[in-house]
Amino acid sequence: MGNRVSRIVVLFVMSILVMSVVLVSCNKESGKRTLYLYNWTYYTPDEIIDRFEKEFNAKVIIDNYASNEAMFAKLKASNGGYDIVVPSADYTSIMITLEMLEPLDHAKLPNLSYINNKARKLSLSYDPNFAYSVPYFIGAAGVAVNTSKVKDYVKDWTIFENNTYKGRMQLLDDMNEVMGIALTTLGYSVNSIDMGELEEAGELINTKWKPNIVKFDAEGFGKAFSQGEFWISHAYPEVIFEEVPKKRWKDIDFFLPKNGGPLYIDSMVILKGSKNSDLAHEFINFFHRPEIHAIFLDEFNYPSSVNNRADEFRESVPFYNQSELENYELKIDLGKDLEKYQRVWQTIRYQ
Repeated sequence: MGNRVSRIVVLFVMSILVMSVVLVSCNKESGKRTLYLYNWTYYTPDEIIDRFEKEFNAKVIIDNYASNEAMFAKLKASNGGYDIVVPSADYTSIMITLEMLEPLDHAKLPNLSYINNKARKLSLSYDPNFAYSVPYFIGAAGVAVNTSKVKDYVKDWTIFENNTYKGRMQLLDDMNEVMGIALTTLGYSVNSIDMGELEEAGELINTKWKPNIVKFDAEGFGKAFSQGEFWISHAYPEVIFEEVPKKRWKDIDFFLPKNGGPLYIDSMVILKGSKNSDLAHEFINFFHRPEIHAIFLDEFNYPSSVNNRADEFRESVPFYNQSELENYELKIDLGKDLEKYQRVWQTIRYQ
């Protein structure tokens, strides 16, 4: 019996070794490279990933985040690990200053020629000539209203003062966004560094908006809106419309208040130390092929805000037009003055 057991053990070990060799051979034969992408939730169309993987014989691993703050904290704690990240302009600027990004090789990015003039002008304030970043999308958060429940409302940020719908509202759990819309409502810049103006914005939020909302939420608000927990949401449209079935879209009014608010420009960047820099360049260039970028626009019913040829290939009607963003102001890196916002935000979120 002992000899029989020994033979079984030997055969088992040999089979494991053979399987390992086969797996290694298969991996080598496939020649697949892996790209690690860290992007916002609801921001990466599956079709684009599938087409990229097939064309470039690659595998894309995606992780998601709900805020710039969460993304930045994870990167600082983990010392990277991703190839491409998609921060907003203020955090792109911070990451450039902290030397967290790899300079881009424009020879590998011929589709930069499709980036429109608006994106080029906005990037001048933090990354002239796209030395470290390539625009992904320009947009803004707005307000989503469930019109089957809400019948009488104003189309500006003061909608959150309406206590008729107290307990059915939500604001984003995002300091710059919430402070920005309060500052705009008061007639100030979304990038104000005047402490008096910031405190006035904090008082507006604390006394008139906060009593009416269920919570500050940047992650689950789409599902909560779809399930009827929220009737009025401070929201990114893609999150709302991804969660609500199309047959119910007729009951959603998504609008951008005409008096303005914070504008964002999200960009693709390559982290310093990326082990797949060549593949990362290929993905960025692929994303800005007009016919590929059109897939991105169609997935989320976005206006064409970055790529000047994508509209020729799109099939959808956008939920809002770029002209509606004329009064919106780009959020910038506030440097040491960010601490002023954090002080006021503490009174809003934790008191």
